[in-house]
Amino acid sequence: MYIRRTHTNNSATGERYYTYRLVTNQRIGGKPRQTTLLNLGRHFAINQDQWPALCARIDELINHQSPLFPMDLPSPIEREAQRIAAQLVARQADVQPINTDTSKPKSAPPVDIQSVDVDSLELTRPRSVAVEQVGLWAMQQLDFMALLSDLGINATQISAAVGSIIARMAAPSSELASHRWLGTKSGLGELLDVDYETMPLMSLYRASDVLWKHHTVIEQRLFERVSDLFGLSTTVTLYDLTNTYFEGEATMNGKAKRGRSKEKRKDCPLVTLGLVLDGSGFVRSSQTFAGNIAEAGTLEVMLKDLNAPKGALVVMDAGIATQANIDWLIAGGYRYLVVSRERSRQFDPEQAIGLTTASGDTVHCQKVSSEDGKEVRLYCYSEARSQKEHAMTKTFSTRFETALNNLADGLQRPRTEKHPDKLWQRIGRLKEKHNGIGQHYHIDLQLDDIGEKAIGLTWSRQPVTGTMLTHPGVYCLRSNETDWDAEKLWYTYIMLTDLEAVFRSLKSELGFRPVYHHKEERVDGHLFITVLAYQFVQVIRRHLGNCEINASWSSIRQTLSGQCRVTASFLRADGGAIHIRKATRAEPEQLLIYQALNINPAPGGISKTMT
Repeated sequence: MYIRRTHTNNSATGERYYTYRLVTNQRIGGKPRQTTLLNLGRHFAINQDQWPALCARIDELINHQSPLFPMDLPSPIEREAQRIAAQLVARQADVQPINTDTSKPKSAPPVDIQSVDVDSLELTRPRSVAVEQVGLWAMQQLDFMALLSDLGINATQISAAVGSIIARMAAPSSELASHRWLGTKSGLGELLDVDYETMPLMSLYRASDVLWKHHTVIEQRLFERVSDLFGLSTTVTLYDLTNTYFEGEATMNGKAKRGRSKEKRKDCPLVTLGLVLDGSGFVRSSQTFAGNIAEAGTLEVMLKDLNAPKGALVVMDAGIATQANIDWLIAGGYRYLVVSRERSRQFDPEQAIGLTTASGDTVHCQKVSSEDGKEVRLYCYSEARSQKEHAMTKTFSTRFETALNNLADGLQRPRTEKHPDKLWQRIGRLKEKHNGIGQHYHIDLQLDDIGEKAIGLTWSRQPVTGTMLTHPGVYCLRSNETDWDAEKLWYTYIMLTDLEAVFRSLKSELGFRPVYHHKEERVDGHLFITVLAYQFVQVIRRHLGNCEINASWSSIRQTLSGQCRVTASFLRADGGAIHIRKATRAEPEQLLIYQALNINPAPGGISKTMT
């Protein structure tokens, strides 16, 4: 075999360029003929002086030969030889797919007995396939690839988009790392018949761009299909915001702003993602905002084009539940259940009822109607939350009192600043630093006879009523659902707080943080790929949950990660070689997942090649 360079003309543009082909000479009908084994494309990067060594190595690999004088090839040549040999083996393979129709009995496969040299066994090209197969299954449930095709996206871009999303599900990281994973670690290309090893990195970036270009339609269509698949009700809507940080200054991105980082990355610019989710955790809409945007100012932007039905229940946390937003919801005909922003806490245990949580703890809830009867407040007391907040206030108080004592002791030293104004500034900074605990202390400075120097500092603890210190474990919910009892209000709120825990998987398990892009559209595309990955993860977890498999996605991914496709190569007794490529046998925990989803436990079937 050898490599041939051929001139080719583009019929549409008239462009003239070279293509490279791996060919072999065969005698057909008594005449020598050149047969193309593989088209290597126009971007074949191996230098011409390395072609003979490359072809010799490919021949060794496909014929499973041990050379008399092993070749010391550069790693790029060896990597390319391994890739081409694997493609040749796959193209020549006799594929034996696995019977996946459970309604029909499995027929016994034909028996193929070969005499082989057992000691010649080699296992090559291990590639993960389990998470990839499960991800493709989720996409098939929502007809995702057909949706992209309907939008006019070409086959190459669809392959790149699918690869990016499944890479985010299986090995979350940047597009650069996803490209490397698709080419060297994953067997997704085998399942799709796509060569990710030769796909340029730019293809993944362009796929990100085209996904973001159509993101509104994609989100709408996917949610419609999810609703049909699971019979979802759209009467409950959860709105939440989160942010991620950039690696670098991202000066080319107008949304990259410094703000309050939820990861405590004050040193980095941020970008914010807003999500509207239904009561089952599926994404209805997403939008990116500047990193310094105020949470309360985003609600109307997100909901006005959502076309949620009149009377839909919107659930938000205190950061978004301003009075202006509540007034806007009322004017738009929405119902709401929000965490109250009021600072004063109150709770009457005699007017409360006890409710049992999923963990077996008890929460006491007191329902109070407003004077005009248009709103209710649910004051809740949790013993577990009380213990946590009591420990917090104790820690804050101890630190604040220690700081006051150090300040008082310093007044007895000669060189310490004793001017009253300077000392009050220091006391103010202490109050600001210690999480609001300073409001519970009355502090006095004792001055000398002429009032120019402080000679002592005293303080006393005077707890302010209605705060965390006097009412630990108390929080308040607001709603215009005046007909609901305390139990229904609280359980609806808890259902959605549990959903927020699921939502955190987007941030912790799907590569949401950090962002390496600098261009605004690439950042938007990166975040949207994470949103799509989250959507398919929810499809998988929802199906598994119906079969009482309630593990986190990271746990599911880890369970599936051990299954790979490998090529087993032997020398036959007649001097030829046999190559068998198949997936390793599914472990018991993997098999449970496959059975729950009704998926073939041997991804890719079996392929056999004899040379």
